[in-house]
Amino acid sequence: MDVLVVVDAAPVPDRLVARARRRVDVSPGPLTSGTVADLRAHIPRSVGVVGAATPAAAAQVADIARQLHRAGLPVIIYSDLPVDVESGIAVDRLSDPGPPIEAADSLIELIGHTPLVRMDRIGRDLSAQLFAKLEFLNPGGSTKDRPALAMIDAAERDGSLTRGGTIVEPTSGNTGVGLAIVASRRGYRCIFTMPDKIAGEKVALLRAYGAEVVVCPTAVDPEHPDSYYSVARRLTESTPGAFMPNQYANPHNPEAHERSTGPELWRQTAGRITHLVASIGTGGTITGVGRYLKAQNPAIQIIGADPEGSVYSGGQGRPYLVEGIGEDFWPATYDRAIADRVVMVSDRDSFLTARRVTREEGILAGGSCGTAVWAALEVGRDLGSDAVIVVVLPDSGRGYLSKVYDDGWMADHGFLRAGGAGGDTVDAVLAHKVELQGGTGLPPLVHVHPSETVRSAIAVLREYGVSQMPVVKAEPPLSLAEVVGTVTDRGLLERLVADPAAVDTPVGEVMGPPLPMIGSGEPVDVAAARLADGAAVLVVDAGHPTGIVTRSDLLEFLAGPRPGGTAR
Repeated sequence: MDVLVVVDAAPVPDRLVARARRRVDVSPGPLTSGTVADLRAHIPRSVGVVGAATPAAAAQVADIARQLHRAGLPVIIYSDLPVDVESGIAVDRLSDPGPPIEAADSLIELIGHTPLVRMDRIGRDLSAQLFAKLEFLNPGGSTKDRPALAMIDAAERDGSLTRGGTIVEPTSGNTGVGLAIVASRRGYRCIFTMPDKIAGEKVALLRAYGAEVVVCPTAVDPEHPDSYYSVARRLTESTPGAFMPNQYANPHNPEAHERSTGPELWRQTAGRITHLVASIGTGGTITGVGRYLKAQNPAIQIIGADPEGSVYSGGQGRPYLVEGIGEDFWPATYDRAIADRVVMVSDRDSFLTARRVTREEGILAGGSCGTAVWAALEVGRDLGSDAVIVVVLPDSGRGYLSKVYDDGWMADHGFLRAGGAGGDTVDAVLAHKVELQGGTGLPPLVHVHPSETVRSAIAVLREYGVSQMPVVKAEPPLSLAEVVGTVTDRGLLERLVADPAAVDTPVGEVMGPPLPMIGSGEPVDVAAARLADGAAVLVVDAGHPTGIVTRSDLLEFLAGPRPGGTAR
């Protein structure tokens, strides 16, 4: 139908609302001329009228329908009660009179009630029983569907979000999908901000739902104007009718899990669960589920799984590659007293464990699933056969096919070894270079910071006798996201010839793009191919830059002799 007229704010089945292109709420009694004129201006082909399921409400619906019909509009009443109508007004049942059909009224009704599955292959070396809660089987593909629905329901109840409004949210992807699903059913516009480390599949997925996506830099502080948090706040302030659920501070985030995920796990394990393991992002899942389970049995152990560098496990908020979990600040949605233990997990262990889960259990797991499973295996090593471990798998690996499940990406970031016989890999070249340097005092990674001057950079190049070096935002050990550019002796020379005063300019204003990278375990022929287009490559091991290999370094390695007089 073109318009659904709802009398006296009556509750209306979702399936009827979904069939209407437009909804108009009216009060019982005479319709205003403005309401009738507005309806007629749209030239509707069908105007449905519905009210509450009482005899009095049925009479009100009939009165509204008569007024619309006399105004020349095509009217149909939806009611299961007898309705006294005049000729020309159609009546249809509000409910389906036939035998019940096994179908949900909308995708939203399918959120939650995800299954539990044993992981006996991954857990083969454990005495404890290991189970996975398959949260990626929610309609939007992740556990974030639960809080997304809860936050929107609450905003509609308190008036923060009204019909035709806009949802604005900073997200790593999964919360955005959950919000977009609810928005598509309820007619809201969506704008999401995302960090630039997020897989392209997730950006494309949100846009497929009709959302607008703004990509922001990862390696900035949360309060930086360009951070995806700050950009979301500005968009909320500047967009009429905008509402930001703010999953990091919204109490309905953990409450959704306390109300649904926790009771599901208690029921599914017959109350036998002894350990819950969940990766920590906003903290909503572990806080909500943990609160419920602790209320049932205070002896249950709540274990957090956290990326190396995140604040939850003692890091300083340094960047890491696993997506959707960990933080560089403490969200209000995380109860810092809920976890009995937080296990730090490296990017390497997260990604390789995710791939192992997929290949051994047939469960296509995302990177954060690998984080949680690795932590569960770590905890489970010391547990006996009476322990029941449940690990929450928050999302699927479908959003990471271009990263975690791409051998080229994994090799380039130093997570896979692809070298041939004889140990001819990039890390061997780098080790050879370090050995040749001996006691020269040359650091493994000569570098400069964006705030230092060109004069200082020239001094570093001269001191260590190198012709290029990365520009980094922190001190080693570095994350790849902390490498922001490169300076070369050739580039600085060209700049100073053109503008001698630039010698006191900050390096960040004159640097070039970062060097091409290569994984430490890749073959030397790959290094040779990369060096055909440039003088140097940045060597990356498990997501961390460890050194630079130049053409001369590779020639020295290939030509020999090696240090100590050994020929190749």
